Order: sequence, then C-alpha cells, then structure tokens
Amino acid sequence: MTRPPLTPPTAPVAGPAPAAHDSAATAGPGPLVLDVLGPTGAYRARNRQVVPDLTGVPAVELGLAPRLFVSRAMSALRTATPLPLDDRVAAIARAGELFATAELGGLTPAAYEHAVSRVAGIPLPVVRTATRTLARRTADLYRGLRFARPAGAVGDWRDPLTRTGRAVWARRGEVLAVHAAGNHPGTHSLWPEALALGYRVAVRPSRREPLTPHRLVTALRAAGFPDDHVVLLPAEHEAAGAMLRDADLAYGSDEVIREFADDRSVLPLTPGRSKVLLTADSDWRRHLDTVVDSIAHHGGTGCVNATAVFVEGDPAPVARALAERLATLPSLPPQDEKAVLPVQSAASARMLEKYVLGRAEGARTWLGGDGIVDELGDGSAVLRPAVFQLDRPDDPAAGTEVPFPCVWVCPWNREAWTAPLRDTLVLGAYTADERLIDALLHEPSISNLHIGDHPTHWTDTGMPHDGYLADFLMRSKTVLRG
Repeated sequence: MTRPPLTPPTAPVAGPAPAAHDSAATAGPGPLVLDVLGPTGAYRARNRQVVPDLTGVPAVELGLAPRLFVSRAMSALRTATPLPLDDRVAAIARAGELFATAELGGLTPAAYEHAVSRVAGIPLPVVRTATRTLARRTADLYRGLRFARPAGAVGDWRDPLTRTGRAVWARRGEVLAVHAAGNHPGTHSLWPEALALGYRVAVRPSRREPLTPHRLVTALRAAGFPDDHVVLLPAEHEAAGAMLRDADLAYGSDEVIREFADDRSVLPLTPGRSKVLLTADSDWRRHLDTVVDSIAHHGGTGCVNATAVFVEGDPAPVARALAERLATLPSLPPQDEKAVLPVQSAASARMLEKYVLGRAEGARTWLGGDGIVDELGDGSAVLRPAVFQLDRPDDPAAGTEVPFPCVWVCPWNREAWTAPLRDTLVLGAYTADERLIDALLHEPSISNLHIGDHPTHWTDTGMPHDGYLADFLMRSKTVLRG
C-alpha cells in the first residue's frame, strides 16, 4: 500500500557552486581555519582551538563560540520562519550535491576528504564512500520522510481529510541542538531530516572531526537555507550546555548530552554494540564473508559494526576463522588508496590498546595478543584487528565497543536465550528458528534485526537507524475543522 505523500516536491534549487570566499573556512599554508557559522554569517571568535592531525601537526584552527553568542544564536533560530516544505526538501538535495561536487571554503571534495582522513584517521576510501552516501541520502530524503510519517496522519491541517477529523504530523518544537559525534562522517547524514521537517538546527561539531559538519552547514546555506536556519557552534562545555538548554529538543553523543540523558527532550546516542548470532541450524562457514564484513566494514569505526559474535556450539572454530581473515588486512596510512583500517596518534593508540587488553584478561586470544598497535613511524599508528574468545555468553567484556575491528566471540545456548543479545543496535541473526526470531523481534533493546546473510551495516532509504529520528522530532496531533 502506497502512503500518501507529504506534498509533491519541486525540482532542486539551482545555483552555482559557491566561491571560496562565500564560506567561513579558509585554506592555505598552515592550519585550515574553521570559523563559527552564526545566524548572521561567519564569526571570527577570539577563543580558538588547534586540532592536530595524526602526527601532531596543527591541521585545523577551530573558532569557539562564547556563551553569550550561543544564546543569541539560539534566539535567532527560534524567531526564524521555516521555508516552505518543497523549498526545504529541494535545498537539502542541492546541498548534498554541493557537498559532494563543489569547492566549499577553498576545499574541493578531494581536499576535504584527504583532510578528514588526515585529522580523524578514517581510511580515505571510507571517507569517499561517506561523501557519496550523504549525497544519496539528501537526494532521497523526501522519500525517507514519507516512510517515517504514520500512514494515518496527514502533513498539513489544510488537508481536506481534517474536515472529518484526522491526525496531523506536527513538530514537537522549533529548535534542535545536535551534539555531533566524530567517529564517522556518515553521522551527519541524519540531522538534515530535522531541517526538512521545519526545525531550525544548531550543530556543535566534534573537535575530533569538525570538517564534515562545517562543510555540510556551508553547503546547506549555499543551497538556499538562510543563515538563521542552520548554525555551527563549536563551543566549550558551559556554552554547549547553554545551547542544549536553549533548544526545544537535542540529540547526540557527547558528554553534555549524557548529562541530560534522563530529560525526555534529549535523545542520547549510545554505543551500538551490534552483534551476530550463529545458531546450530546455520552453517557459519557459508556466512563467514558477511560476518567478517559486519566486523571490519568501514574500518570497524561505526556503531553498526559487529563487536560480538555469539555461537551455538563450540565458538573456537568461528574465532579461528575470523582471526585468519582479519589478520590479512593491511596496515597502511589512512590516506592510502588501499587503506582499510583506522589510524590514531601513537599515544592514543597505545592507551586504547592497554584498555582493550585489560578487558581481554582471562579471554582466549586468537588475534591481537601481541598488541593491536602498528606504528607508522610518523607519530601515528594503525589499529590492527583483534579477536578474543570468552567462556560464557554473559561475560561483560562482550559489551566492549572500540573504534576498530575488535570482536568478542562467545558461546550461546537456548537457556541464555535473548539475555546476552540485549542492548544491541543491529543484530545479525543466522537462524531458521521462528520462535527465536519472534523473541528477538520483541526484545525492546534490540533496535534492528537482520535475519540471514545480511551485514549489520546494511541500510537503505526509509530504513530506521535507531528508530526514525522523526519519531523523536514529531508527534501526531488530532485536528478537526469545519
């Protein structure tokens, strides 16, 4: 059954790619300068922070918005009037096109992708894929919103159906604060939905990787959104808290969001802890390629990457096979065309290694026992894959999630049932047991269920990530008119 449209979209907003001086980013010798993008344009903040690349060389100079500026910016967002829906959807599609093809802030798409790889240590091919994905998702955003809207609700009170009473899909507020994660550029393909729904949006970028949100906000403005509809507010903790309090709703994953996690107006993004379940009625050897892909896709940096594999029967053969496959992944600088593993500074990599090996104490090590750090000789280090085997399904170590391919292989049995599989963003279930599938589907803490040979990172237009973001942003409100 086809759901009724929100309203027919018009063609994307046309316009030339913006020149370098139209953006608040400047490229050239020395660090790339990223200014605050406020409600009246770029703001050159006095307080600035240098973001180094993986080798410690200054790569980005990031302006930090003071608290008073943040409060004024949030007030400006609140008083701004949303564009018509057709214009919003068309501008977002155009922004995705500009993001992927235009020179913005003096950076071509290739230069931007190299800068992200250099600063965040994400393999260059992964960054390129994220660019294409963002362009595709923004172009398809209108269709995705139609999936999210309840089938029985209309999009406007003027719809003739409201004359006899009908639910109208309405915003829960006017201003959304996004406290963005920096683990992967793809995290920024979600929040433009709020703009499409009529919210005005303030983004606090992660200092780990501020380049993607700055480029996206610049593209959105170039595509037709006024400056007082979407702002970029890098900020210290106090100002970030003010940003959250001055918004109607907020979502994200930084420390400020965690402080407000019990507030119903805040949607905290928690670790994915995605998992794979291999029951005895499935031949895991046939699915090994997909399980490995679930673990290592995009360098293992995403919340949808599998971090634990549960096996009905002896887990050792599965752990051995995974270790053999993951051991073949090459250690390369992130900007290498064949890079597949993430890179961090050598110091942070060593700290992460200490943490992981501490969590693995008492586990059987199939890969990574000699260390997970492979230094590149320039102050940076590749994070090598690791495979550990645990003795029981309820071992707390199975919940360990780190930003590289690290997997915990555990035994599973029917007595344990769904308990060790809880708190999971994506569960890949390789089973034909319909009773088990029913139980997994109805377990509230499993957000997404992939049955059979599908990688945990699979998604498509209209498919919810952790529920639809619109579930949080919108509500159905009865309207009855004469």
